[in-house]
Amino acid sequence: MKTILITGTSSGIGKATAKKFLNAGWNVIATMRSPEKEEELKNSNAMLVMKLEVTDMNSIQKAIDAGIEKFGKIDALMNNAGFGTFGAFETATQKQVEELFNVNVYGYLNVTRAILPHFRKNGKGTLLNVSSQGGRITFPTCSLYHATKFAIEGFTESLSYELISENIEVKIIEPGATDTSFVGSANMGGNDSITNYQKFDKIALETYGKLNEKSQSTSDEIAEVILEAANDKSGRLRYIIGEDTKRLLNARNTMTDQEYVDYMRGTYIPEFWDKKINTSI
Repeated sequence: MKTILITGTSSGIGKATAKKFLNAGWNVIATMRSPEKEEELKNSNAMLVMKLEVTDMNSIQKAIDAGIEKFGKIDALMNNAGFGTFGAFETATQKQVEELFNVNVYGYLNVTRAILPHFRKNGKGTLLNVSSQGGRITFPTCSLYHATKFAIEGFTESLSYELISENIEVKIIEPGATDTSFVGSANMGGNDSITNYQKFDKIALETYGKLNEKSQSTSDEIAEVILEAANDKSGRLRYIIGEDTKRLLNARNTMTDQEYVDYMRGTYIPEFWDKKINTSI
């Protein structure tokens, strides 16, 4: 049986993927910040629930060591733990910026760095980094979140070249809008003294929600693609999920750069953009 370690399995995509791999016959090391609260994932001998803080190298190594001790080896790592911060950049506090990058960027780097010696020792391994459509396209009010996901895209693509030499496969997972509580639980800007952006934030987020509510992927659908990616030996790097992601990436790839930017302005913030353009794609 193959074994996968997954970060951020307390809810959403992480939990759905842990269940999917378990049902597919994998051993699963399901990690989260508060394992004492988890009940659903503790009902199988092929499931090991462990505490893991992606900002704490000691907890990362403990989870890896415990997984190897129980299952013999780890075949795949799925970096998934992360969160969103929405709202105008100027209203974000320095603490919010640092926390976001510590989890969404450095967290991925920390866990990857910790698992690579084990993969190299085994002579193989698979790294699955959950990015987002937001790692290749951007929306208003999401500048900090996009900054972290663009960083993960660049890191992972370059890393995929490096690790060919070690027979380690690398995959980027790019979901679009999902049926999880990701947006609703996201942090908003913490500087309440700046009120200029309140109308903009409200309109942009409402527009985003309305345009994407009909094209949301379920956690289970995303987990199915991740399982496919883990088993795929074709050398494919990116796995695009969701009709919204496909539609927007098609626009990005077929329009000129300025046409695309104007399309996004006219679609997501028309109240603030009076240039008349064709917004049909």
